[in-house]
Amino acid sequence: MAITPQNVELTVQQAAELLNVSRPYLDGLLKAGEIESRVAGAHRLVLLPSVRDYQFADDALRRAAAEELTRRDEEMGLL
Repeated sequence: MAITPQNVELTVQQAAELLNVSRPYLDGLLKAGEIESRVAGAHRLVLLPSVRDYQFADDALRRAAAEELTRRDEEMGLL
């Protein structure tokens, strides 16, 4: 477990790279309020804890979807 300060801010590009998504996709998440950010002058800064929270929630959704697909495959006798 890594300990990071709560007030760390990333550029949009850094946050997109951390999430392994495109910058336009991240822009959509920011506009939808999925990840917290703030505007500083002409730049948008993304809060690292918010990125980590989104990443954790997204991973949980993916795991749940994979488990559901596995369960359905087992029900159908495919596994």
